[in-house]
Amino acid sequence: MPDPQRERPRPARSRPDRPGEHREAAALLAAGIARARSGTGGLVLLRGATGTGRTSVLEAAAEDAAAQGMRVLRARCAPGYADGPFAAVHQLLDCLVEFEKPDPDADEREQAALLRRILYAHADETPMMLAVDDVHLADGPSYRWLVETARHVGRLPLPVLLAVTERSQYDIEPPAPGFTHTLSPALVDTHTLAPLTADSATRLVRSEHPDAPADWITACARAGAGSPLLLRALLDDLGAVLPAADPHRLSGEASTLTPYPPLPETSAALYPGSYPAAVHWWLDSAGPATAEVARVLAVLEEGQGGGTTEEPGGGTTRRPGGGPGGAGLPAEVAGADPARVAGWLTAMTGLGVLRPGPDGHPRYAHPLLRDAVLTGVPDTRRRAVHRAAAEAMLHRGAPTAAVAGHLLLSGPVGAPWAPAVLRDATALALRDGRLDQAVVFLRRALEEPLPEDHRQRILTELGSLECAGRDSSAGMSRLTEALRLHGTPQDRVRAAVALGTALAGRGRTRAAVEVLRTMDGQLSGHPDLGATLQTASALLSDQDQTVRQDVYRCLNDTAEHSPELVGPAARALLVRYAATAALTSADDAMRQVRALLAEPAHPLTEPFLLGTAAAVAQWADELDEADRLVDRGLAGQRPDLLHPMHAALLNTRADIAAARGEYALLPAERPAPAHGPSNVHATTLIALVETGRAEEARRLADGFDLREAPDNWELNRFLYARGVQRAAAGDTAGALVDFLECGRRQTARDVVSPVVTPWRSAAAECRLALGSPREALALAEEELRLARVWNTPRTVGRSLRVLGTVTGGRRGLALAEEAVGILTDAPAAAQGELAAALLAQGRQLTAAGERARARECLRTAARKAERLGAVRLRTLAEAALREGGARRAATVRTGSGSLTGSELRIARLAADGRTNAEIAGLLHLARRTVETHLTSTYKKLGIRRRAELGQALTRD
Repeated sequence: MPDPQRERPRPARSRPDRPGEHREAAALLAAGIARARSGTGGLVLLRGATGTGRTSVLEAAAEDAAAQGMRVLRARCAPGYADGPFAAVHQLLDCLVEFEKPDPDADEREQAALLRRILYAHADETPMMLAVDDVHLADGPSYRWLVETARHVGRLPLPVLLAVTERSQYDIEPPAPGFTHTLSPALVDTHTLAPLTADSATRLVRSEHPDAPADWITACARAGAGSPLLLRALLDDLGAVLPAADPHRLSGEASTLTPYPPLPETSAALYPGSYPAAVHWWLDSAGPATAEVARVLAVLEEGQGGGTTEEPGGGTTRRPGGGPGGAGLPAEVAGADPARVAGWLTAMTGLGVLRPGPDGHPRYAHPLLRDAVLTGVPDTRRRAVHRAAAEAMLHRGAPTAAVAGHLLLSGPVGAPWAPAVLRDATALALRDGRLDQAVVFLRRALEEPLPEDHRQRILTELGSLECAGRDSSAGMSRLTEALRLHGTPQDRVRAAVALGTALAGRGRTRAAVEVLRTMDGQLSGHPDLGATLQTASALLSDQDQTVRQDVYRCLNDTAEHSPELVGPAARALLVRYAATAALTSADDAMRQVRALLAEPAHPLTEPFLLGTAAAVAQWADELDEADRLVDRGLAGQRPDLLHPMHAALLNTRADIAAARGEYALLPAERPAPAHGPSNVHATTLIALVETGRAEEARRLADGFDLREAPDNWELNRFLYARGVQRAAAGDTAGALVDFLECGRRQTARDVVSPVVTPWRSAAAECRLALGSPREALALAEEELRLARVWNTPRTVGRSLRVLGTVTGGRRGLALAEEAVGILTDAPAAAQGELAAALLAQGRQLTAAGERARARECLRTAARKAERLGAVRLRTLAEAALREGGARRAATVRTGSGSLTGSELRIARLAADGRTNAEIAGLLHLARRTVETHLTSTYKKLGIRRRAELGQALTRD
């Protein structure tokens, strides 16, 4: 007779005995065996979920009974196995000597009576154990025969133990009455097998892999899901590739540990495949309805974007998306009774198959178990489940990211709500800084059928994000495709600006300007949009000297002959051009800019106006106003659209911090990008020099091959910054080369004002140090002439200081004193220049023999440098004091006067009740930077608590 158990998963190899489980069940069977041997039979029923070890316990008891001289008759029932009526009974009796089988056409009662008489006749010869596994799968006649036999054995003094196992598990389909439904409880000894406890599972794994790390053992135990069947199948698979326990190893003896790879999350990585086979048998045993819900639950968890990630030691990390959401969603998708699904989830959690996730909803205990449940589920079915889940979750009001997580795996839906959800999820991802996930959502949105204008917007957004990320080639293709589509004029302009920004960022400035000009020619009747393209062309042309000259020549001609065609943003760019060309003063430039800001501006041109006005305000030392303009400009920027003003605003923010001397607010040293140095690199380099971080400054300065850098204005700024670094490092000749090259390039761009790069003053100091005072004087005088055109205290004071140093003598001292006088009453932006001017004045006073006055100037310079965190200036002032005969430098090391500008700004915000996170957000700093500054502030102020800040700041 065929073995109905052959369909069960079998171990892939023999294994040593493992620690015993289910001792209570074994004891109950042992007592039944003893009673049967003494002549009194009975019924022992073992109940339990699939995989809890019913068969193993029954088989072990049968072996014990046989060893004690009992005759053991076995029957193993299997689904669909029935070779006529009484098939299971025939399994039991076939091991006896040949007996006369009843007539299959006879009445069932007659057949049952004959079979029972045969059994009792043999029981008279020797005690018997009838071991029936999975009685719930027995054919109907056999089932009824066994129930009746149990009733007889319980009433009559027969040496027969009837031991049966029955599956007892909460399934989606309501169960049929159990085996003992019609029997008196007094006739039955029942035991329900519990799943493996966590400790038991851990011991079982450790018995085979004693050297495995604790987190690996824990992961195995979870993947076993409380089931000896699943856990042993998993260990079979893992045993094929992992080291087994060494039976000869002495306790406590040192051994070489073999590294254990992480437990795989996919059953495809397992060999020979006992574990996925066991999982499938477990599902088949539960019935089609339960298997469907189990697989739907696995698919839903798959759509969470990962849901949870296993961590060493059993922790979990929440990932974006959303869980299955209790019983309602899987029940709706699977078409099952929600009440039964809720019960099943509870039962599976109790068994260990599921575990509560971070959101409280049940999930599979390990990703490997979930993957095994999904093995064999067709991709079309998975996509259908994801689509149904997405639609159901949308109607239930689930979080957007959770719905979008399923749409990513559903394939095209063809409904208008799908791209809307994906774009909403994109916005949320961008808000949280998850740019890679935003790209994934937009790519998925493009798979849906879309109107042409919607497709154009998504292509523009996606192309912008890809160009800003790691897939610039794909981004350029998408932006080019977007530009070909016929969307609204505003959307076409956005696409053109994004493509132009991408092209200019890759050194193709002329192509960028040509794209914008071509689009301008296609938008007749839209003057505001034409003004946007005109302004964008002017701004992007800054990346190429030749293109810039052409664009600004055209813009100036238009402003002169057709001023009505030049919008406020373009006129602001002309003001900026005049400022750098030394054609206007700061006061006049700010008057024009403020007037332009008061004019109504089209939403697409407003960012250009705000960014240009912010740059002019920063040059004019109107730093508070520049800050406000930058904040307004950045608030209006969309992270999903490439825009040339975004980088310009960030550059201006860095320039504002540098002008204030707030070097700690500048970005940390960063690796050199492939396309060359940026303005932020330049300001960061100067900050490193001024704060005394010479080695970091050297690494950043040497991190670029400027021969291969793009020929743009940012290279000019970096040349100036590298000159500052070289001069501070003592390489005066190298610094002079950088300053002169910067000047040559800036002059070729009509950028001659020292408001941007005061290269003449820097070169003059190098010329003087190298013994060329005449050339130094010419440079310094020209710098002062140009500085007086712009006429801000910072530019004029700096030029006077350098000219005084170069001139020397009484006139040089007078120029230095004039510089100090101008800078003393200047805005806070000039404090760094004031400290430098005091240093220069102190040196000249020392040279003139006025040592007392010199020491006063130098000490003041040292204190101001200390407050700014300008380590280089402070060091120079202290050195000058020592050279002038001062015993020590009187810098302020404690009290509020010792705080740097950055420390003071952060301390005031903290004293006003702001949290560290709020301060970091307001100042665009890392939270750790805020904490570092506050720690330093507490030490300088001699306080220990935040509550003392307010009083300490007003103490001095």
